Amino acid sequence: MSHVKAGGSAKNLTDSNAQYLGVKISDGQKVQTGNIIIRQRGTKVLSGENTKLGKDHTIFAIKDGVVKFTSARKKNFNGKTVRRKKVSVVA
Repeated sequence: MSHVKAGGSAKNLTDSNAQYLGVKISDGQKVQTGNIIIRQRGTKVLSGENTKLGKDHTIFAIKDGVVKFTSARKKNFNGKTVRRKKVSVVA
C-alpha cells in the first residue's frame, strides 16, 4: 500500500495578466509628445487634433500641450448619428 495519497491535477489555476486599460492623463493636464492619453479596446474615444490612434486603439499625443476632452457627433454604419467622446491636445 502507498503511504502518500495520489495528487490530483488542476487545469484552471492560472490567471491572465492585467491589461491596464483606461484614461492615463485627465482633462486639463499637461502632456508631452508621445505620452499615452488613453488605452482602450476598440475606439470608444475618438482621437482629435494633435493626437494619433495606435494599432491597438491607444490614443497618444503627437505635440506638447494640454489635454482637452470634448464630445463629437459621429455617423454609425447604419446612418444613425451618435455622440462620442473625443480627446485633443491643445498646444
